Amino acid sequence: MTSSWPEIPYEPWHETCSALHLYAQIVGKYRLAHTPWTNHSWHATFYVNTRGLTTSLVPDDPGGVEICFDLLDHVITGSATNGRRSQFALERMSVAGFHTRFVDLLRSLGATPDDFGKPNEVPDPIQFAVDQAERPYDKEAVTRYFQALVAVDRVFKRFHTSFIGKASPVHLFWGSFDLAATRFSGRPAPRHPGGIPALPDSITREAYSHEVSSAGFWPGGNGIDFPAFYSYAYPTPDGFNAGRPTPAAAYYDEKRGEFVLPYDAVRRSSDPEATLMAFLESTYQLAADLGGWDRAALECPVGTPRQPRHV
Repeated sequence: MTSSWPEIPYEPWHETCSALHLYAQIVGKYRLAHTPWTNHSWHATFYVNTRGLTTSLVPDDPGGVEICFDLLDHVITGSATNGRRSQFALERMSVAGFHTRFVDLLRSLGATPDDFGKPNEVPDPIQFAVDQAERPYDKEAVTRYFQALVAVDRVFKRFHTSFIGKASPVHLFWGSFDLAATRFSGRPAPRHPGGIPALPDSITREAYSHEVSSAGFWPGGNGIDFPAFYSYAYPTPDGFNAGRPTPAAAYYDEKRGEFVLPYDAVRRSSDPEATLMAFLESTYQLAADLGGWDRAALECPVGTPRQPRHV
């Protein structure tokens, strides 16, 4: 166990986590509205940075705007290429209150506020601008979550280096609030049935237009009341659910159709990075072998600093 893998039990901060998720959706919809579509919705995601999460540069009227969730000082910061900066505190408030503050922040930067509508991928979504229920904000829990994201992001990025086929960046999807990394076989996939709550089927089908093996990390929620890693394949190859990935704490959730590994099983292990890497590698290998992927053409050794690939 190491201090870089903090305890992040879901229940004590689940209300704050839910609030942060909804705030992320508002900011994410700003990026979505202004960034040209990239395959599999990669244009709309967030990235882990030194203080929390960032949109990276969003095209907008000033030339460009970056929005950051500073999860150490607990503020939303906005920076524009015209030199303007603005921020407001992350604290106890309503979703409607966050919405108002964020619109004001965009205007102060010379950026373009939009109608952000209502959340995606959550049951019974309420329009952001009218969600007046007050939400708590647990600063210590949020900072621990950020520290966990940093640790997970590092391992996911190392895992990313051993694949030379098409692969996503390591990024956070604000709809499902998961940090994810996805690999592609290169072959088209069967038409996805859709049906994800509050998400147009056209977006789901574009996201799963090609065969994938995908892994990610949730802080909790979505039917799992603890922080966890997941791994799935689309389409799910025959025999995938009977696989035995490592470590032994990983199991197949039949309802969700994916392997799940509790975060605490990683955090408490003697080598958390190696334990998580074993889960990522073993579940990918199951998906690739059972799905008939051309692994020899798609894989390479894990990358190391200052060492170019041998070709």
